[in-house]
Amino acid sequence: MNRIFSSLPTTVFESMSQLARETGAVNLGQGFPDGAGPDDVRAKAAEAVISGWNQYPPMMGLPELRQAVAQHYADHQGLDLGADEVMVTSGATEAIAGALFALIEPGDEVVLFEPMYDAYLPLVRRAGGVPRFVTLQPPHWRLTEEALAAAFSDKTKVVLFNNPLNPSAVVFPEEDLALLARFCVKHDAIAVCDEVWEHVVFDGRRHRPLMAEPGMRERTVKIGSAGKIFSLTGWKVGFACAAPDILKVLAKAHQFLTFTTAPNLQAAVAYGLGKADDYFIGMRADFQRSRDRFSHGLKERGFTVLPSHGTYFLNVDIAPLGERDDVDFCKRLVTERGVAAIPVSAFYAEGAVRTVARFCFAKTDATLDRALERLEGLVQSR
Repeated sequence: MNRIFSSLPTTVFESMSQLARETGAVNLGQGFPDGAGPDDVRAKAAEAVISGWNQYPPMMGLPELRQAVAQHYADHQGLDLGADEVMVTSGATEAIAGALFALIEPGDEVVLFEPMYDAYLPLVRRAGGVPRFVTLQPPHWRLTEEALAAAFSDKTKVVLFNNPLNPSAVVFPEEDLALLARFCVKHDAIAVCDEVWEHVVFDGRRHRPLMAEPGMRERTVKIGSAGKIFSLTGWKVGFACAAPDILKVLAKAHQFLTFTTAPNLQAAVAYGLGKADDYFIGMRADFQRSRDRFSHGLKERGFTVLPSHGTYFLNVDIAPLGERDDVDFCKRLVTERGVAAIPVSAFYAEGAVRTVARFCFAKTDATLDRALERLEGLVQSR
């Protein structure tokens, strides 16, 4: 068996979810919203099943969806993409895997920023890449020139960059993007940008894609997710955008991974991407309200809450509680208090920060309030 996958332990996400099921805990560990998603987008998918095409769609995606993605990014992010620079994938994770398999030769170095989505490292290693880590630190999780200089080298082939960043919930500022772009250009590296949270940003922020930075248009793979844009995480409709010479290689990997994606879902996403700004503004406002409700409740109970600029998550610093092991803290939280969270150390490969716990706030008010009730008195008991 392949040693990279056979040696992987049971993930902390699976362990915490299992504990939550066994104990009846409020599960704020898994990152999905409670809502059903927009009615009109779901209705379009249902309509397309009944009256649309249900055989293999084109490998690159339905033409109307590819055009809709290009137009959407023109309208919302000022990018000038052609439909021939867009490919539809079965979720963003497939797009990431395909990009890594297409771009990396064994021995190529790949810059990764930790904390990081748990799929990144095994996929890089399976592609033969050699990981080089930039370790980010709370509470601001900023990039520094010193850290980038230590990670980049003449062997750097790919930079895998997540913005907004799960699990830290940071939206990187313009100066960090400009700094990273300069390093990519200097080292002739291709940036694979996981930007699935691009619409889930708060407090008036606007997502700026790394592709928009000087020198990055022809060396960036921009990856998005309809699941995150429309709160339909089970749909697994993603898109990869890149210059034609890069995209044609990515398409070869995609061909032998999933080949294509359900046509009815593609048709519905094409419709959804053309929705008026009111939808996207309202979606952000709803999540921001949930963030504020839960953050305020945690602060009232004495927790030290770190800033959350985007995503479905916010983090608490458990060091003021005298805690030094986030895994142990989260296990006790679920068994003793009936609330499941995720230890942020699980998102590191080396040099882990062990005093931060992540909660998902993309839940109903009742669910968040029930969790807050169970956390009552925890800080005072220390």
